[in-house]
Amino acid sequence: ANSAALKHLPDLLEQWLPGGSYQGTEYVVRNPTRSDSHPGSFCINSKTGKWADFATGDRGNDAVSLHAYLSGKSQYQAARSLSRILG
Repeated sequence: ANSAALKHLPDLLEQWLPGGSYQGTEYVVRNPTRSDSHPGSFCINSKTGKWADFATGDRGNDAVSLHAYLSGKSQYQAARSLSRILG
């Protein structure tokens, strides 16, 4: 699921996390899982899928872990969900 998701990651990021902006390959946006009033600490690399919230220390290495984090699903559930989303 991760390799397929990387091909579509910019589109997925805009669906999952609307209102962000790009700073180079980094998609910078407010973190919807907490009270985050200003973008800056939550970043996702649109080429690798690595992501981090530098305010909380939450981080992951791929699109599946990001989807799991945002949706509150397990890695397995997030991988299945992403597979369905991507066909």
